[in-house]
Amino acid sequence: MTLRQNITYASPTVDGERHDLRLDLQVPETKGPKPLVVHITGGGFIRADKGANLDGRTYVAEQGYAVASIEYRTTSTGSTYRDGVADVKSAVRYLRAHADELGIDTTRVAVWGQSAGGYLAAMTGATNGRVQFEQGDHLDRSSDVQAVVDQFGASDLSKIADDFDAETRAVYMAPGSFINAYVFGPNSTGTVATDRAANRAANPATYLGPSSAPVIVLHGDDDHIISPSQSLILLDALKAKRVNGKRYVVKGADHGDLAFLGDTEAGEKWTTRKVMGTITRHLDRELRR
Repeated sequence: MTLRQNITYASPTVDGERHDLRLDLQVPETKGPKPLVVHITGGGFIRADKGANLDGRTYVAEQGYAVASIEYRTTSTGSTYRDGVADVKSAVRYLRAHADELGIDTTRVAVWGQSAGGYLAAMTGATNGRVQFEQGDHLDRSSDVQAVVDQFGASDLSKIADDFDAETRAVYMAPGSFINAYVFGPNSTGTVATDRAANRAANPATYLGPSSAPVIVLHGDDDHIISPSQSLILLDALKAKRVNGKRYVVKGADHGDLAFLGDTEAGEKWTTRKVMGTITRHLDRELRR
């Protein structure tokens, strides 16, 4: 396959300064345009390293997909979830605008995210056709996606720590926490625990409807960072809005690759053939019909 790195797909202004957002693109050397998978990394809404999950991305690319891994704005630049969703949609529009030179099939696009990226993937798929999240260039192109893969992402942010102890819940819900900073912005005293309107606006379930993309959600039942019940909340919302969705629970799995926290084995349960096969079967079902 070919690998193109550091492609600038958008340059939003942050505090009066241009902030280039880049992506890396893997394209298998097979005939014809390739279905596209936009990979959205995690990072606690604080960072967005497009180099993450290289083995997983490569596996998906080897199944015949063009895979673009993107940067997006986070709390490190004072940005909110609105900016993050807008960035994902900007990447989709950019890739559609350059599809001919990049070998991409513009009619078959999925988003695949982990953790914070899973949340943004769910938001992106839920908000197909919602103009309030469209910013930047190539606005003549659609940002709609045809499939979503959400790995251990959040949904109802006010309940993100509901499976944890009271002390942890208090930390998550405190003004200025990583959750509240991504909803309300820096230096805000707002909290999703009490501001129902803000929490509702940040919840992918709010936007689900006939135009939303089919979703699979994967969550570990031993997740210590995002409550496993978050994926059940999203599944219930998908059913209520009659959007095609499935939830898979990975037994004994924690919150993805936790090597950065010193746990070098946590990621292994997320790289099995069973897990990766579940992801690629969903992509095949929705993008190769």
